[in-house]
Amino acid sequence: MEITLTAEPPGSPVILGLCAAQQAELAGRYAEEHTPLAVHPGIRFVVAWAGRDPAGCAGLQLLEPGVGELKRMYVVPGHRGRGLSRLLLAEVERLAREDGLREIRLETGDRQPEAIALYTSSGYREIPRFGPYEDWPLSHCFAKAL
Repeated sequence: MEITLTAEPPGSPVILGLCAAQQAELAGRYAEEHTPLAVHPGIRFVVAWAGRDPAGCAGLQLLEPGVGELKRMYVVPGHRGRGLSRLLLAEVERLAREDGLREIRLETGDRQPEAIALYTSSGYREIPRFGPYEDWPLSHCFAKAL
C-alpha cells in the first residue's frame, strides 16, 4: 500500500484522533503515572496515510531558538513494522532543517523500549531530562544535532 505524508493542523480531527489513541496507549503502559496532555496549538504535524487511513503522526514544536522538540510520535498498531516511524521521524527532521533548527530534542518513557531503540538507532543521544520532564523519573530525553 502506498504511503503518503501530509501536513495537518493541530486541531484537525485526524490529529485529535491519532493523539487520543496515543494517549490511551500511554495510559495503558503507565497507568497511574500518566497524565494526558493537550495538543499544543504550536505543533507542526505530519500525518502518514496508508491509502485513505491515517496510519501515524509526528509533530515538531519550537522549544527555544534553534531547537525543536519532537512531539506526539505515534503509529497506529495495525500499521507498525512497516517503517512508518522512521519515515515520520525523517520528515520531522527535514522540516526542522527547513526551519533553520540546529537540534531536535524529545522525551519518551522507560516503558517504551521500541521508541528508545528507534531514536538511538536514528542518531539520537540520551541527554539529561529537560523542561517539564526534569522531575519525571520514568522519562528519557534524547537530542540529535541536525
